[in-house]
Amino acid sequence: MTRAVAVNVGANTNQPGIRAPVYADGTFDFLPIPETEPTREPVPTYGDLASDLRMTIPDEIRDMSVHLDPEFAGYPECDHHTYGDPHGVKARPLSDLAAGDWALFYATLDTASDTADDRPDWHPSSWGAYLVGGLRLARDPVTDWETIPESERAVFANNAHVKRAEMDAAVLLAGDEASGLFDRAVPLSAPSGGVDANALVTELSADSGKGPWWRRPLRYDADATDRLLSVIDSREFAPWL
Repeated sequence: MTRAVAVNVGANTNQPGIRAPVYADGTFDFLPIPETEPTREPVPTYGDLASDLRMTIPDEIRDMSVHLDPEFAGYPECDHHTYGDPHGVKARPLSDLAAGDWALFYATLDTASDTADDRPDWHPSSWGAYLVGGLRLARDPVTDWETIPESERAVFANNAHVKRAEMDAAVLLAGDEASGLFDRAVPLSAPSGGVDANALVTELSADSGKGPWWRRPLRYDADATDRLLSVIDSREFAPWL
């Protein structure tokens, strides 16, 4: 009985002051937030990611270190599929998952197309929240780092929280081969605007879609997870908008 929890990740208008774009064909750039804590070793900068992105990285943040979490194998500077979080509001629901469940990630993205003629009818005109990737858990969540044998720590070695001077994640997740960034974004916002949740939120998740839902963890039970994964695979968004 597979379950899922979706959490907000990625660059936003607070950190580092910009959102990544979503394009008319549904492809998107993923941009992490800045690293705000001391690290044991050098970590990538926004400039290090620039050549693999379609968007232009502003000069003022190119030298800023990034908090590269979630980590998706195949994304620049990443080795495995991992995620860590120190905050109880996210860590608690993620800790309740088990091997085989999904940790899904959504980001707020700017609509790249300036006119309605240039974008699909499921894109909000300005910005929206979109599912951008996920981890199918290869193991149960790690909630006590000190109890993990050294032989099992290697998969997490490149995770941004493990690279911090003091490892601060309350939960660490490792994904299997089904994990990764999606090739197309999956809308959680309605076409009417980024703040308006569509039915993937209001009907499938346990969230009401009221208030700042795009900042909250979204919980999906087994039946809802099956339906959500089907939408992600089929890209049949219309019934949910």
